[in-house]
Amino acid sequence: MVDAAPLFFEEVRSSIDNALLVVALIIEAFAFINCLTQKSDSFGAIGTLSKGLWLAMTGGALFVTALSQVALGLLGFIAITIAAVYLLDVRPALRDAAEGPSSW
Repeated sequence: MVDAAPLFFEEVRSSIDNALLVVALIIEAFAFINCLTQKSDSFGAIGTLSKGLWLAMTGGALFVTALSQVALGLLGFIAITIAAVYLLDVRPALRDAAEGPSSW
């Protein structure tokens, strides 16, 4: 099967893996920095984990992805899931708690 693959298969695969790694690192870094800039009181107001736990989880996710240099492994999926939960669930709730519910 490998003999039938084009000669540039590994280069294409490596490029895609690197692009996914960069995207994962950007998402995880954004989640960590956003969590870092939020007020501690807001986390308790929305009934979620504390700011310290979210900082540990998002920072750990960023650290694991940066250290392993793999976005498609099991740890990479767990790390991107942590960042996605923060960005898609916790961050909007924090924004609503600070600014009031949006009409969007």
